Amino acid sequence: MSRKWISFPLREGECSRQAHCDFPQGTFEREMGREGFFGPTAHLHHKHPPTGWIDWQGPLRPHAFNFNDIASERDCPLLAPLTLHNGDVKLRVWKTHGAMRHLVRNADGDDLLFIHEGAGHFYCDFGHLEYRDGDYLVIPRGTAWRIEASEPTFMLLIENTDGAYQLPDKGLLGPQAIFDPAVLDHPRLDDAFKAQQDENTWQIRIKRRGQISTVTYPYNPLDVVGWHGDNTVVRLNWRDIRPLMSHRYHLPPSAHTTFVANGFVVCTFTPRPVESDPGALKVPFYHNNDDYDEVLFYHRGNFFSRDNIEAGMVTLHPCGFPHGPHPKALKKSQESPATFVEEVAVMIDTRRALEVGEAAAAVDVPEYVNSWRAPGKES
Repeated sequence: MSRKWISFPLREGECSRQAHCDFPQGTFEREMGREGFFGPTAHLHHKHPPTGWIDWQGPLRPHAFNFNDIASERDCPLLAPLTLHNGDVKLRVWKTHGAMRHLVRNADGDDLLFIHEGAGHFYCDFGHLEYRDGDYLVIPRGTAWRIEASEPTFMLLIENTDGAYQLPDKGLLGPQAIFDPAVLDHPRLDDAFKAQQDENTWQIRIKRRGQISTVTYPYNPLDVVGWHGDNTVVRLNWRDIRPLMSHRYHLPPSAHTTFVANGFVVCTFTPRPVESDPGALKVPFYHNNDDYDEVLFYHRGNFFSRDNIEAGMVTLHPCGFPHGPHPKALKKSQESPATFVEEVAVMIDTRRALEVGEAAAAVDVPEYVNSWRAPGKES
């Protein structure tokens, strides 16, 4: 049984009895947390919004990128533009249509594909499955695969460099919480898979240590006739995720963890009711995530805590400064709060600092840093 000793956090001055609820009049709460919301925290109450800056100089700043504008149409996913990366994760964006005429294999780590737009067929060593928008495809390291897009496809490729994707420990909630593993689909050795087996020349392009080698066969290497085991591709759609929520307390992003990797986690924000308790915070709280960089890919819906963000855009909030809701979103949550959030987004929190690749730098939105500036406040 999971348990912990009762602890008594220190208190000083005017503060709320509980985090994210019933703030002292006219104050703004800021959470300083360690280890991605799992470590020690302190909640400070400020007279002014913690993001109320009027000028910003230097390289550390929040970013927004419009990934829709990246020229990412490629015949091979291994050549997809690199956007954000560190030693643990490489984030690429890939647009494609039609059928791949070769196979790919990543020998550097597991891949996680998130289908932002499109539909089609996925073929791999383990068989065939169909994909659609909102699907995650977890591809174990060393798997040979290709796709045949029946609709133009736009996806994120999230490489877990030298690591494997696993599920989070759901603790007291039980193994069926958030999503039941029973909803995970795997490839099948169906008629479509058997029909694509031929004796024509095929190539497998293999990525290892960032370099690509090409191996040619006089037949299709996806010629498996049977398999058994528990190391395989799995598919999960965000529509099968049943998010945790509390009507009296705004849960931290960690409550929405979908996959755990080496040095980062992947979370999924899906539609949910808004907190109904009058004293509960109804938008994400201001916070310093002082050990992790935070990336959000906006998939669909109304992004209730952000202004001027559309589907297909990405934000990067490096650790080292507070961030939270934009002024208009905070004001609306206080004066006329919504009752339901229609938002789907993928969050990637990385333990090591992320580098901005050339593809992302080319679609940076420089004015994003000023989007927290309150109306009438100028530098």
